[in-house]
Amino acid sequence: MAARRVLFQRAPRRELTSRVVAADVDSARRDWEDAYRRLEEESKDPLREERLRLQLEVVFDELRKRVGSRFTLEELTGAYHESDAWVRGLVAERAAAPGWPRTLSVVEGAAFHIYSRGALDYAP
Repeated sequence: MAARRVLFQRAPRRELTSRVVAADVDSARRDWEDAYRRLEEESKDPLREERLRLQLEVVFDELRKRVGSRFTLEELTGAYHESDAWVRGLVAERAAAPGWPRTLSVVEGAAFHIYSRGALDYAP
């Protein structure tokens, strides 16, 4: 009977925490690189290039405020997971242009790609 009590005894509860893991960082970096390539393609049109550049600057400046200048790729990935909540509003407010929602994910990912190069643990 004692063995049965041990089997059905509950393990101590651990708090679940949201943590960025290496696979998350790798996945995010692939997303960012793809967005950057798409941004380069979209920027071949001079009119689009100007609009995208303005949107990119707005997101990049906000990243500087939110993440700072000393950060790791893990920290940047954590910010990326939360960025949908603020990028859309920021671009809508400061850099909206015709069709901007269509390229929002490209601008967002490209900004993170460029910013990631400043990470303490960045390696190409």
